[in-house]
Amino acid sequence: MARGHQLKPLVLSDVEREHLVSLSRRRTSAQSIAVRARIVLEAADGKSNLEVADALSVSRVTVGKWRGRFLARRLDGLFDEPRPGAPRTVTDAHVERLITTALESTPRNATHWSTRSLAKATGMSQSTVSRTLRAFALQPHREETFKLSNDPLFVEKVRDIVGLYLNPPAKAVVLCVDEKTQIQALDRTQPVFPMRPGLPERRTHDYVRHGTTTLFAALDVKSGKVIGDCRQRHRASEFVDFMRRIEDAVPQDLDLHVILDNVSTHKTPSVRRWLVRHPRFHLHFTPTYASWINLVERWFAEITQKHIRRGTHKSTKSLVAAIRGFVDGWNDCPRTFVWTKTADDILAALGRFCSRISDSGH
Repeated sequence: MARGHQLKPLVLSDVEREHLVSLSRRRTSAQSIAVRARIVLEAADGKSNLEVADALSVSRVTVGKWRGRFLARRLDGLFDEPRPGAPRTVTDAHVERLITTALESTPRNATHWSTRSLAKATGMSQSTVSRTLRAFALQPHREETFKLSNDPLFVEKVRDIVGLYLNPPAKAVVLCVDEKTQIQALDRTQPVFPMRPGLPERRTHDYVRHGTTTLFAALDVKSGKVIGDCRQRHRASEFVDFMRRIEDAVPQDLDLHVILDNVSTHKTPSVRRWLVRHPRFHLHFTPTYASWINLVERWFAEITQKHIRRGTHKSTKSLVAAIRGFVDGWNDCPRTFVWTKTADDILAALGRFCSRISDSGH
C-alpha cells in the first residue's frame, strides 16, 4: 500500500516551458519570480517536493505552495496578487481642484501660493499638497525673468554673430567687447572672519563705499584671452582709447571683428570718425535686449563670482589693482567659452517660447 500524499503530475506545454526558462534566466526578473520558475521546471521533471527543495535550497512548504499555485492558475499563479490597501482619501477631483487653484488664482493676501496657503484653501494636508505639486513639477515659490528683443533686425543680427562664433573668418580675430560699469570698491565696517571648521566666512551686512570704476574688456573668442582696462568714467572717449589698445594688442595683418552692444557711447560721431580711419575694425552689434549673445558677458560672470562680489577694497586703486591681477591670472591660463547653438536652434527655441506665452491667456 502506498504511503504519503500522491503528487498530481505537472505537465508543461512547450510555450509554458519556454516562458519559465526565460523567467529563470533573465537578469531583469525579480529573484523571487526566478526561483518560482525554477521550482515549476524542476517539478515538471518528475521530482518530488523534497528533491526540488534540496536542489534549490528552499523549504518544502515553498515548493508545495508554488507547485499548487501553478497547477491552479498556470503562469498567472507565479505572480503576486495585488494586495488590498487603504482606500484613497485624495481623489482625482481633489487633485484637479488643487492644480486649478495653483495655476489659475492667487491668494488674497499674497502674490503667490505656498504649500501651507494652498493646503488651507483646498482643505488638504500640506504634505499632500507638496507631493502633488512635485508630481506636476509646479513651484509657486519660484520665478524667472525674461526679456524679448524688439529689434526689427533680430534674426539678421543673430545669424551674423552666431556665424562669427561657429565659422570665424580667415585672417581675422573675433573679439567680444563690453563694459562692466559702476564696479564699487567696498570695504566692510568690521573685519571679515575667515572660514573655520563648521563655520562659513562671516562679514558684516553693511559696508563703506570708496568710489567706482568701469572695466572695459575684449574677449578673444578663439584663445579665451582678455584685453582689459579700468577707467574712471564711461564715455565715448574712453571707448575710443580702449579700441586703440585693442589695435596695439592685435597684429596689424589681422582684421578685427568686434561684437558689442547698442549703448550710445559705441555710436557717437567721434567713434564713427575713428572707425573710418581704421578700416580693419568691423563692428557687429547685438540685438536690442539680447546681451546674452555676447560671450564677454560670460567672462564678466566669472570675474564677478570669483573676485568682485566678495572682494574687500579700501580704495578704487586697490580695486583696479585686484581686477588687473585677475585679468593677468586669467590670461596665464585662459579658458575658452564654446558656443554650441546654431542660429536656427536659437530662433526655433524662441519661436516655441513665444508660442507658449501667446497661448497662456495673459
